[in-house]
Amino acid sequence: MRWFVLRVASNKEEQVRDALERKLKVEGIRSVGRILVPTEQIKRIRGGKQRVQKRKLYPGYVFMELEPKEDGRIPDDVWYVIKETMGVGDFIGTEGIPTPMRDTDVAKMLKEADKPEDAPNIKVEFAKGDVVKIREGAFENFEGTVDSIDTERGIVRVIVTIFGRSTPLDIEYWQIEKV
Repeated sequence: MRWFVLRVASNKEEQVRDALERKLKVEGIRSVGRILVPTEQIKRIRGGKQRVQKRKLYPGYVFMELEPKEDGRIPDDVWYVIKETMGVGDFIGTEGIPTPMRDTDVAKMLKEADKPEDAPNIKVEFAKGDVVKIREGAFENFEGTVDSIDTERGIVRVIVTIFGRSTPLDIEYWQIEKV
């Protein structure tokens, strides 16, 4: 079996996956393996409260494992089920023949999809040395340089110059923005 990429309507990826799985099961089609929508969990901290959210790694795409015909085309029974599903575009490929994913891309996608969901990460868009501006709090509109990032707690240490002296401030990551 080979992996193929199916374009779908944005924000409809999981609905398309569920509909395809249900239709393929009803039709009794066994030439299709897994259907994946890779996601990651992101921890967001705002006002001291943590929330875990799922984020799609490839918005607008669904990954399908299936057995193509000898000429590289999708089997007709599978093709009709896919085209009758709402929200489905087309496979990525040229001239009507879908292009299978390279093995390295499949390995990367499966590795990202199989990550354990126990330890979501905080998505921090800053790196050490970035110049940032404080958006909220007592030091609003001050500019400083990122010194360190604590991804566990969502705290960024920013070096700000106050009265001519460099002062480290621990600020939640959502209270600052890049300059």
